[in-house]
Order: sequence, then structure tokens, then C-alpha cells
Amino acid sequence: MGSRQVNAELQTSCTTVDGVPDAPLPIRDGLNPTRLRTPDDGPWPTVLEYLVGRFPHDETRLREKVAAREVVDERGHPVTESTVFVPRRDVYLYRDPPVESRVPFEIEILHRDENLLVADKPHFLASTPRGAYIVESALVRLRRSLGLPDLTPVHRLDRLTAGVLIFTVRREVRRDYQSLFDRREVRKEYEALARHDPELTLPATVRSRIVKQRGVLKAFETEGPANSESRIELLEIRDSAARYRLLPHTGKTHQLRLHMSALGIPIFGDNFYPDFYDVAGDDYSTPLRLLARSVEFTDPLSGAHRRFVSERTLMWPASTPPAQ
Repeated sequence: MGSRQVNAELQTSCTTVDGVPDAPLPIRDGLNPTRLRTPDDGPWPTVLEYLVGRFPHDETRLREKVAAREVVDERGHPVTESTVFVPRRDVYLYRDPPVESRVPFEIEILHRDENLLVADKPHFLASTPRGAYIVESALVRLRRSLGLPDLTPVHRLDRLTAGVLIFTVRREVRRDYQSLFDRREVRKEYEALARHDPELTLPATVRSRIVKQRGVLKAFETEGPANSESRIELLEIRDSAARYRLLPHTGKTHQLRLHMSALGIPIFGDNFYPDFYDVAGDDYSTPLRLLARSVEFTDPLSGAHRRFVSERTLMWPASTPPAQ
């Protein structure tokens, strides 16, 4: 299946950070198989006819994949031309990744042992395959370059955010490390560059209710009990710009970007908050000045204190953007 639209519609692989059971197809060339759930009912006599009906522009490739026994059910049994359509069943297949231009920045490795790999992700590189960024993601790049097919992210960073990104190397330890983030037992420290507001009292703790709707690019703050919390500290002032330390207590989508914007000091290079403006996918001229500086936790297996620190620095703007 080759179209970008199809990739967006398909559900993610089962071997994800969410702890869903592994898929019946192995990881191939750094890419997980894709899981597609059949609907509750329909007129299709076979699974193949359902797939063709849903993705008619990919009929040729779908028939080729079925003939090659590359489409399977949840038990790993190949789907054939005559496999009967059954509602609410899982079908697995490999996506044909879209043609992607290479993001011209490299991933640095901060640490590697038998359980963990810690990367220093650059701006503009997605953490995991999603939407238009499949091969050009940190996960797929590292799986391919290091020969680690079971590599799995413990957490995620936005594509535009740089810094510390942690992966597990072995599937046996995946849940142990992911649970640290689920239980908020990880201390994450970020840095950001934004306008300096001398009238703003810092440090400050920002709490709000953040909602992210599926299919909507921006998250937003709304009335109701707070589900997000960030501490904002001032580190350095240069003319009308400043460097800030951001300490999130929760991990809502775009939380730090929203909270900085809510304080009246949106992060330099943020094309989402407070107002969205379009930026071409291959425009790398103005990175979001947000860096995941460090991640710190007690190792769930060894009990040792672990702290990983990014070696990247944020680029101060040549001239401070006007207040937004």
C-alpha cells in the first residue's frame, strides 16, 4: 500500500509504546507491520474485497501482497483471495512507505547498554513513524543503522523538539521502563528560548486543562479541572530574549508550548501557538527553540540512578521576534 492517505488511515502496529501485544508479523527493514481492524459489518464476501473496497487506488499492490502471503490475520495465518470477511477482526500487512526526502540532521547516541539506547534527537526528525514521516523517523533510522529490530521508544518527543529520547533495546524490558513514565517517576527537564518579559514573575507554575482532539493539529486549553502542570524558570537574559528551564509534571500533547504561550512568551519558532501558520516540510530555517535537556530516573531493574543529558544547544535568534 503506497499512498500517504492510506498510511494515515491505517492503524499503528501492535508493537508500540502502548503495551499492545506483539503483531504476528516480524519487524521488517526497521518498520512494524500495520494492523487494520475490519468494521462491524459490510457487503464484502472476502477480506481481499474489503481491502480493495477501502483502498481502491492500491488494488494492484494489495493483490500482490495477498499473493505473496504478506497479509495475515491475528493468528498469523495468511489471507488468501478466498479468505472470508469476518467483522471486527485484525488484519496485518506491511506498508509501502511513502517517498521521503531525508531530514538533513543526524542522531547522536548518548548511551547504550543491553537494555537501553539513549539518543540525542535533532529538530525536525519524528520520533516514530507517523503520517508523512515513516522512514524519516528516529526509530526507523536507528533500527536500520544499528541492526536493532526490537528497538522501541519509551516515550516520545514532538518532531520539532530536539533532545533526549530513550529507547529499550530488548522487548523483555520494554514494560519496565515504560511504566516509569506512566507512573510519573521520571524527572524531565527542558530548555526553551522565548521573549523576555520583565513584568512576568518567575518561577511560576502553570496548571490548565489541555484537550487534543483527533484529527486537529493544535491542542487547546479549556475550562475544567487541570490535567497538566509545568514549572517555568528564568535562566538567562540576552537583550529582549531569554532562556527558560521548563519542568513538566505531566505530559500532555504540546503542553510546554501551550503553557509558554499562555504566559505571553511563546517559544521562538513555534508555528502553532498562539496562532498557526504554515511552514513547508523541507523548511529547516527556523527550528522550534525547545530542547529536552535531560531525563532522570531510578532504573527499575538495577535500582541505579540514571541521568541522561543532551549535548545540543539552542540557537539564539539573530534578532528577537516581536511580541505575539
